Amino acid sequence: MASHKQSDQAQEKTGQMMDSTKQKAEQAKDKVSETAQSAKERTEESKDQASGRLSENTGAAKQKSSEMSQAAKEKDLGAAQATKEKASQMAESARDTAEAGKDQTGSILQKTSEQVKSMAQDAADAVKRTFGKTDTDENANTTKRDDH
Repeated sequence: MASHKQSDQAQEKTGQMMDSTKQKAEQAKDKVSETAQSAKERTEESKDQASGRLSENTGAAKQKSSEMSQAAKEKDLGAAQATKEKASQMAESARDTAEAGKDQTGSILQKTSEQVKSMAQDAADAVKRTFGKTDTDENANTTKRDDH
């Protein structure tokens, strides 16, 4: 009778541990999903400037998320611990990926801005040369106008 009671208690405790493991795994899965979604949204903002690299990073984030989902399905306590560790790594990776995308986007936007400015200046200089106006002519014209 006591053995039966101990067996019932052991089964109940095992059930509680399984429920706890499932709950922790679901929480880890949700966190990974949220982190992956956040990373995806940030990378989409800079997609036009760095689509190739960011697509690879997004694909890697999706792959890791898929791996996390599979690990979260496992029911034993060891699997729950592994899931928590992988969720932490995934969050770190997603943050790193988002930061790298953000840095790369800033660099690309700065270079593009500088190129556009240079092209605009070159175009303006070409128009001035076409009409025979140089910096020297403009300074002379400005001085003549000031004298009038």
